Amino acid sequence: MELQAIKNRFGIIGNAQELNYALGVAVQVANTDLTVLISGESGVGKEAFSHIIHSLSARKHNPFIAVNCGAIPEGTIDSELFGHEKGSFTGAVDSRKGYFETVNGGTIFLDEIGELPLGTQARLLRVLEAGEFIRVGSSKVQKTDVRVIAATNKDLLQFTERGKFREDLYYRLSTVPIRVPSLRDRKEDIPLLFRKFAVDFAERYKTSPVQLDEDAKNLLIQYSWPGNVRELKNIAEQISVLSEDKSISQNQLRRFIPENPVNRLPMVIPSTGNHAQNDFSNEREILYKLFFDMKKDVTELKKMFLEILKNPSLAADTQEAFSRDLKELKPQEHFGGLVTAAYPSQPVV
Repeated sequence: MELQAIKNRFGIIGNAQELNYALGVAVQVANTDLTVLISGESGVGKEAFSHIIHSLSARKHNPFIAVNCGAIPEGTIDSELFGHEKGSFTGAVDSRKGYFETVNGGTIFLDEIGELPLGTQARLLRVLEAGEFIRVGSSKVQKTDVRVIAATNKDLLQFTERGKFREDLYYRLSTVPIRVPSLRDRKEDIPLLFRKFAVDFAERYKTSPVQLDEDAKNLLIQYSWPGNVRELKNIAEQISVLSEDKSISQNQLRRFIPENPVNRLPMVIPSTGNHAQNDFSNEREILYKLFFDMKKDVTELKKMFLEILKNPSLAADTQEAFSRDLKELKPQEHFGGLVTAAYPSQPVV
């Protein structure tokens, strides 16, 4: 089946090279039973890829279930996935089948796979390697034939290095990796997606679809879209419902697009006069200055501490100087009118 036909069938909008590649891999692997690991930021459409893979597979007439691993409490995730026996834990008044039992013959999509507890990871590894599982509270081994598609917005390889994710499970899951690109990596698709959403919401709310002028389109493209396609869809819906004027200008669009996150780096005010060379032109220089200043402060503190160790009588002088500096700072002006009291000096051992 051609790629465009796949897009039309599943409502995939866009022509970005990264998107086409990810979609091509999904189509190629669909008719196999290989485990797939879909990675990408939140809101890029990872679950849509899992539906595509299942729908094009030999399991398409069998059950499909999507499980958000991050939304299930750690104490109940094993029961949800593998089932439990009556009386196996408090509240287990009846035995219950888990997803791997009810979806037998079909496909299970494990979203946010990185949130699985290590114990559950071991159980999942056994399913992937042997097709076996044991209900919570049971000793009976059961068989299952389920294809697993996993997804994550985390760096699982980094998780393995930190001991948060089993390395053997990572390599078992990532038999076929698929990376879904973020929206800012497919900027050329943003106007197409917005137009599609605008038409859809116009039909839903019985109104005319909103249209963007060129300046508004440029603003849409320049925005960083941390929430990806999900955020774009939400904004398209807001505009469709709240905007009486269906021709949207850049200024009108600004009311719906949140400001980009501000730079959290400290602001460095450039000196004037003979010190104009200290006008830092980029973040790297700002960081260098911060690191050098921190190193200087640490060095001075270390030197002061060593001097106090050599001569304990300096401790009292240091405390007196600190108290004097504290008074000059007028702490009551900096802490909402609360006057702070100096702590009594302690002997230096």
